[in-house]
Amino acid sequence: MRVLRVGLLALLCNAVVFTALLHGLLRADAAFPPPIEKAREVSREVVDADGRLLRAFATSEGLWRLRTTSKDVDPQFVRMLLAYEDQRFYEHRGIDPLALLRAAGQLVSHARIVSGASTLSMQVARLIEPREGRSLLAKARQIARAIQIERRLGKAEILDLYLTHAPYGGNLEGVRAASLSYFGKEPKRLSVAEAALLVALPQLPERRRPDRFPKMAEAARERVLTRMAVSTVIGEGEAERAGGETVPNRRLQLPALAPHLSELALRKDPTRQRHETTIRRGVQQVLETVARNAAERLGPKLSVAMVMADARTGEIIGEVGSANYFDAARSGWIDMTRQIRSPGSTLKPFIYGLAFEEGLVAQETIVEDRPADFFGYRPRNFDMSYQGDVSIRQALQLSLNVPAVRLLDAVGPTRLTVRLRRADVRLTLPAGEAPGLAIGLGGAGITLRDLVQLYAALANQGAVVRLGDGVEQSPEVVVGDPLIEPAAAWNVTDALAAVLPPHGSRRLGLAYKTGTSYGYRDAWSVGYDGRHVLGVWVGRADNAAIPGLTGYESAAPILFEAFSKSGIAITPMPKAPPGAVRTAQSELPVGLRRFARTASGLVAATAREPAPQIVFPPEGAHVELGARAGSDIAPLALKLQGGRAPFRWLANGRMLPDTSRRRTTQWTPDGAGYSTLTVIDAMGRAASVRVFVE
Repeated sequence: MRVLRVGLLALLCNAVVFTALLHGLLRADAAFPPPIEKAREVSREVVDADGRLLRAFATSEGLWRLRTTSKDVDPQFVRMLLAYEDQRFYEHRGIDPLALLRAAGQLVSHARIVSGASTLSMQVARLIEPREGRSLLAKARQIARAIQIERRLGKAEILDLYLTHAPYGGNLEGVRAASLSYFGKEPKRLSVAEAALLVALPQLPERRRPDRFPKMAEAARERVLTRMAVSTVIGEGEAERAGGETVPNRRLQLPALAPHLSELALRKDPTRQRHETTIRRGVQQVLETVARNAAERLGPKLSVAMVMADARTGEIIGEVGSANYFDAARSGWIDMTRQIRSPGSTLKPFIYGLAFEEGLVAQETIVEDRPADFFGYRPRNFDMSYQGDVSIRQALQLSLNVPAVRLLDAVGPTRLTVRLRRADVRLTLPAGEAPGLAIGLGGAGITLRDLVQLYAALANQGAVVRLGDGVEQSPEVVVGDPLIEPAAAWNVTDALAAVLPPHGSRRLGLAYKTGTSYGYRDAWSVGYDGRHVLGVWVGRADNAAIPGLTGYESAAPILFEAFSKSGIAITPMPKAPPGAVRTAQSELPVGLRRFARTASGLVAATAREPAPQIVFPPEGAHVELGARAGSDIAPLALKLQGGRAPFRWLANGRMLPDTSRRRTTQWTPDGAGYSTLTVIDAMGRAASVRVFVE
């Protein structure tokens, strides 16, 4: 019995000691936890609508550490990693006794370290809490930390920590950062050779950096491929093919797209790790490239800004604040999509839209383009010339100033500004001034984003959307009154869609409008198809004048280039809504055939010009054009005086191809002999001469 009591007492003492030791370990574990929370600090990211990286920001330590999970990488890479680094990862609890025994035996038999025994959990412990040097004490601490980590995290979380913190040379940490920097792509689809290289690098990240030591990187990759082939993770033939691939010899920059929007996102919420936007990375990349190249062609100090949006949803899918964010000469850090500038003629479509909506005009209504005085305000056309009588459609297409001011005078500038507020756009006017007629020609301020928001309503058949990029504000379809009625929006679009593209650009099926601000400070072009709208601004951030800068010559070519390269399929224009139809001038009601405004209201204009008269060639003239010689007949210049434009010319009863607003044109006879030339003006008055061609 005494022996039994002694045995029980000893067992009790051992139990007490073990319990005390276990309690002490648990208290120590609680008192000195591993720095897991600190390890969760990663680079902040700005991503596009599909979750693809637009821009990343380095951590406070200056590291590119992109959060990476096993779902973000190729499954083949994970299999290769576990087979190479920790085959029993899912079986052990932080340390692998079999690996420790194997490493110890190799150390005794070879008198040197042949292979390590570190598990992935131990490597994570070392990565999140770097040791000062290699020692038994440091290794013991690493083992303890690995056990602590295993108690707190699941295997998937531990694997994700490794994928995020694994070193890849320089300031690169994590598989995503390495894949983007060395291969220029996300690690979701890695080749066998790429996966093997990413498995090999973390063991000696500085000595195996492929951008500095490609031979050592290639040798390390070969060892991984050989081991994978032996362990049948990959086939021998697959390993041989992968070994023949070239190792990347340079490090690429991480994506740095949409810099202005990315900086805004960071300022708005500095603690947020992932900022989601409505941007589409492919579109954004094209717009930035087009803007940068265009600015270089246009000249120094010039910048380019662009906004592209989905007119149905309001989502901004591309946004370029400047030609080059890092170009100090162009003040690239200034976001010109948000700066208030003079819009030139780009508000004219909304003046015409209101006039269509009120029934003041139709597309073929005649309006005068002649010098006019609006209580002291005397607008002039851009080229300082006048076209005489033109249709509303032509006046809009040619962006004539006097007809636009006539219509604005009729609908009222205050009504225009109030109507624009339906689209949440407020024009900036000089302090203390009420809206005047000058706003129709650029005498107000607006941002590019607001201008695109207005045109989005035109593309959306008058319905209003509020643009959003997901950072500053969310896109919104506004339920309420349209900016302009669908029929009026269709009339404006129908006219703008027929405007010829700028020189060197091909037709894309766009309706577009250009504008140039006073003093050649801003060049604009805004275009849209049946769904998407793109606005382009060109100028200097310091508002300096640029001689020769115009919307048609400078901004419109950029618009067409960006639209064609964006990858966005052109959406056909919508069909005419009920009540919208283009009627010939002769079929219009009498009140819509001519537009004019007097003190008493809208009245039909009276003819003030004399009847047309052909002044060359004179009646009965003989003209030598080489017709009898059998060679090519030279054209004959035709000139007239008087009459009301436009003019139609007939030769021997057949109409010449084009209607002209000028008083000079050319005619090429069919052959020698008498011909009769006739001109008819807009009021139906005619003049004729008979000439003999030799």
